[in-house]
Amino acid sequence: MTRVGIALPSFRDTAAPAIAVAHAAEASGVDAVFAYDHLFRRAADGTRRPALEMFALLGAIAAETSSVALGSLVARATLRPPAMLAHGFDTVARIAGPDRLVATIGAGDSHSEAENESFGLPFGTMADRVDALRDAVVTTRDHGYPVWVGGNAGAVRALAGFHADGWNYWGSDRERFRANAADVRSLAARAPFVISWGGLVVLAADDDEAEQKARRLGAAPDVIVGGPARVAAALDAFVDAGAEWVIVGPVDSSDPANATLLGEAVAPLLRRR
Repeated sequence: MTRVGIALPSFRDTAAPAIAVAHAAEASGVDAVFAYDHLFRRAADGTRRPALEMFALLGAIAAETSSVALGSLVARATLRPPAMLAHGFDTVARIAGPDRLVATIGAGDSHSEAENESFGLPFGTMADRVDALRDAVVTTRDHGYPVWVGGNAGAVRALAGFHADGWNYWGSDRERFRANAADVRSLAARAPFVISWGGLVVLAADDDEAEQKARRLGAAPDVIVGGPARVAAALDAFVDAGAEWVIVGPVDSSDPANATLLGEAVAPLLRRR
């Protein structure tokens, strides 16, 4: 059965919007909520947007909910030493229960470089980041919860197959996802091994309302836009391409109505498979 997750609003001054989304997700039957791991992000005008620290946010959500699963999307291996990263996940698992946690870890990309450097952390070469990712995955896995790897680079996909319990792809290129998912699946050395997809979505009660919202939000052309049936069809294409999980990142991420629509109207269409 396809499982469905939603990304929480992380770039806020308080945790209240994320908690509201998590409550709506749990009430509507969404399988999991996922927190980003960022130090800040730049808005379109160049100003720095604040970011809630990932483990603090996951701990708050764990305390505020009782059944929805919690995940990272993705924890960056270069922000914390491996043992500290594992300790953070272990702590969330103790608060929420290990059956509610999905620990996804990544190597970081060019969008992360400024964050590392601003906080005095080396960004390193691709080889450095893959080495850090390997250390983080090996240290964190086998603690009672699954450890996925997020990232599209070939070395990251190979690492996921050899060392992790799953792999996450972020982006709207379905054919690239299909090819990469098949590649990772062929390398998988651990069982069970989970393939997941995540991407940005503008969701509303119907297609017209969603298109109006997308224009208002300035959504990029590659964002999935639509009412429940259209969004479900777009997500189903990634399921056909190999995804067992689909994780929706609403462009208007603070609106709990997205979680309600996802759980009550989109997920049932996907779970018919």
